[in-house]
Amino acid sequence: MNPKYIKENANDVVHHLEYNAERTHLIIPEYGRHLQKLIDQATVIKDDVERNKAAKYIIQVMGSLNPHLRDVPDFQHKLWDQLFIMSDFRLVADSPYPIPSREVLQLKPDVLQYPQNFPKYRFYGNNIKYMIDVANKWEEGEMKSALVKVIANHMKKSYLSWNKDTVKDEVIFEHLYELSDGKLNLIQSSEELLNTTDLLRTNKRMSNKITPPGQPKIMGNKNQKSGKLNPTHKNQNRKPQ
Repeated sequence: MNPKYIKENANDVVHHLEYNAERTHLIIPEYGRHLQKLIDQATVIKDDVERNKAAKYIIQVMGSLNPHLRDVPDFQHKLWDQLFIMSDFRLVADSPYPIPSREVLQLKPDVLQYPQNFPKYRFYGNNIKYMIDVANKWEEGEMKSALVKVIANHMKKSYLSWNKDTVKDEVIFEHLYELSDGKLNLIQSSEELLNTTDLLRTNKRMSNKITPPGQPKIMGNKNQKSGKLNPTHKNQNRKPQ
């Protein structure tokens, strides 16, 4: 009897199940294990013609997952790169694009250099520090004095966004002196910053402008002052039956 048609024992089939935990790791799991097996089979083909033919067939199968992008040159380049990556760079085939290497794939980007990692006064923001550094480089004169006053007022406005109560000008001057490394000194000056009430009103006006769409706005008393009443519901005056 042909061994193909020999009836298998049910217990043997159960004990020889292949679990995913016992299988090899998939490099790109989106394509599935069947495609990974096709690539592994194409990798061990010794004939160059047959191996190139198998590689082109696998590219067609990979492109069938996105048929609308199958003939796009950039997408074809991506498929060939993924083919070599899934073969663990063991596949030798004639690719119409440059073959990627393992070293280029494992390259890590350079670490970004942030200007400040742990700023002491976070409620001022980094832009204030940039402005202070620019003011330190300017020559003494009216322009620098005006810039320093603008910076101090903006610091007070930022401080009030964090602390809604109040803040004294002396506190702002001390923070400005500290952030400028002692180069901008307004502690002994008679400068007066903007009024706290005006700055709080400005912050409230700006917060109303950035209200996200769809959020209901609070209506004022303009209709009451103009004598217009809100329309009543048509069933509001209906007598109960």
